Amino acid sequence: MKLLILFFSVFIMMQDQPCAEIKLEVTNVKNSQGVVRVLLFDGENGFPNDPKKAFKSASGEIINNKVTFTFKGIPKGAYAISVFHDSQNLGYLRTNILGIPKDDYGFSNNASGHFGPPSFEKAKFRVNKEQVDVRVRF
Repeated sequence: MKLLILFFSVFIMMQDQPCAEIKLEVTNVKNSQGVVRVLLFDGENGFPNDPKKAFKSASGEIINNKVTFTFKGIPKGAYAISVFHDSQNLGYLRTNILGIPKDDYGFSNNASGHFGPPSFEKAKFRVNKEQVDVRVRF
């Protein structure tokens, strides 16, 4: 009986944790070579390029110069997204000798930085409803 009560208590607590869905559309991809890679961060730690510190990650096939992603089961809070076109499907953003990216990249809010990537603060958006739509244009 105690086990049954514990089970229902945990089940009810899980229902109290509202989760959302983030729908991401990346547009203006130059060609269909390779994939587009996405990192979703729930804080500034690791943003924008440490996949080990990302909350979620994904890669997607490019169709008609765009890619769409859906992240499900996302708790309410602040998030930021970084994306890049991995044209050679290497798993990382290629850069030249000066560290300048060779492939297109972008961030949520279409944020940009000066002489480097934008801060988490510039790229962050709030998840506070069932579905949040995010668009990034290369």
